[in-house]
Order: sequence, then C-alpha cells, then structure tokens
Amino acid sequence: MITPHPIPYQGSKRRLASRILKFFPADAVRLFEPFAGSAAVSLAAAGHGKASRFHLNDINKPLMDLWDKIINHPREIADAYRRLWEAQLGNERAYYDSVRKRFNDTQAPDCLLYLLARCVKASVRYNADGEFNQSPDNRRKGAHPAVMKQHILGASSLLGGKTALSAVDYREVLAVVQPQDLVYMDPPYQGVCANRDSRYLGGVAFDDFVSALEELNSKDASYIISYDGRTGGKRHGRTLPASLCLAHIEVDAGRSTQATLLGRAARTYESLYLSPALVDRMGGAARAFTAAAHQTCLFSVA
Repeated sequence: MITPHPIPYQGSKRRLASRILKFFPADAVRLFEPFAGSAAVSLAAAGHGKASRFHLNDINKPLMDLWDKIINHPREIADAYRRLWEAQLGNERAYYDSVRKRFNDTQAPDCLLYLLARCVKASVRYNADGEFNQSPDNRRKGAHPAVMKQHILGASSLLGGKTALSAVDYREVLAVVQPQDLVYMDPPYQGVCANRDSRYLGGVAFDDFVSALEELNSKDASYIISYDGRTGGKRHGRTLPASLCLAHIEVDAGRSTQATLLGRAARTYESLYLSPALVDRMGGAARAFTAAAHQTCLFSVA
C-alpha cells in the first residue's frame, strides 16, 4: 500500500520506514513516537498492521495541533488548506509571506500546513524568537488540494480513534512507557550544529538523552532510535555509548545528494539502535532481517 504523508518534512523517515518496521516485534500493540515530526513510522506501522494504538508527541505544539486536525477533523483541515492554496494563485510569493505572518501571529494549523507544503525543500526553519522564517519555493505552489486531501483522509483513516497526542518534553512521554510497548525515536539530528538547530523549536542534549535511555533500559523497554550516521567515511554526530548495550545497525539511505552534486559516489548510512529488551523480544528475527536487507549489522555491543 502507499502510505499517506500529509506533512512534508525534510529528514522524514518515510523512505526508510519499511526497513525500520522490520525490527518491530510481532506482539507490538502500542507505539510511541516522542519526536513525532511527520509521524512517518507510525503511519507506516498503522498501514502495515504493526501496531494498533499510537502516541504521537512533539515539543512543537503548533505541529501537534495540526496533527489533531488531520487525525480528528480531516475534512475541516483539507478544506482550509484548499482555500489557502486557491487564494495564492497569481500572487504566490506575497501570499506566502502573508500566511507566514498570520501563522506566527496565530499558530493556526491550516497556515502551518500551507507553509510546510510551500517552503524550500520542505525544510522548516525557526528564528531565535521561535517564529517560522523559511522562504517559499517559488518554483511550485505546494501539493494540489486534491492530493493533499487524499493524504489527510488516508492518515485520519489509519490513526483516527486510536491515537493519543501530546506536546510535552520527550521524557514525560518515556516515563509512561511499559515493557509491552514499543518506542521509535528520531530526535533532532545531532550532526548539524553544536548548539541550537534552527529546524527545531527545542534541542535534545546528548547526556540528557543517554540518561533517558538508561532509564528505559532499567524497566526493560523496547525501543528503536534513529540517531547518527555517516556519508562515506565521514560520521555525523556522536555514537551512543557502549554502556547502553544497544544493537547498532547501519541502514543504507542511498547516494548522498551533496556528494552527487560534487560528482562523487558517496552513500549515506543512517544508524538504527535497538534496545537490549527489543533484541531479546525478537530473538533471532532481528539478525535475520538485517542479513536479508544486506545492511551492516553490529549485534555485538556498539
């Protein structure tokens, strides 16, 4: 099936979701995404019957308000998007600026959806005051309303009536995770800058994140993390410490766009980390899936 994707986000795990699902245990019922973003993994899991209940969280409250509209009021948000999209025609550049100002003043979900559909490379940017400040892609008008409506209705069909939503610190969400649950985490990409990343409203300190994982290990929680990676021989970000006893898997994410522009053939590999409890829960399945996908697998302590 084609998984709906109503929120276009640079860095979304949409392309890798099918490979991430291979590491879901057969008995997973409730899936948590503490850094939900575009919720690509939850949507894929729902579409493939890998979980039946979901908890989406992101510290970005306007984003979670948009998810509430998509999941619980899909026709309302689809109609609002259509009105914005049609109103821009013939005056796209100036109209984008007016919607961006309106969003920064009101945090309206329909404005955010329009901006995400129109901004450069679907790449969100915020200024120091937390205002959306990315420019529009002047070569396109954003997803056509009919296409957007299909994605919205599809996402609502998959997640409606079975999804809890929140906009809190990720540690509050992890505190309620139980051993029978599964957690997928895709925190703000750490290889970009040392301090604040303009793509995110809130950062995640490395040491705090490691402490949160130690707490999850102490209660035998099953989790998967997308965290660091490499392009060719260049590594992006710090690897998670060996003391966590995580299984470290490298997933081939394809040829690097930047390398292609420079005439090189370097490929990008994204790291997945599996918790000890998850590896035990899956038995030999995790190792078998990895071999079948021709991925680099380091099931000794990473």
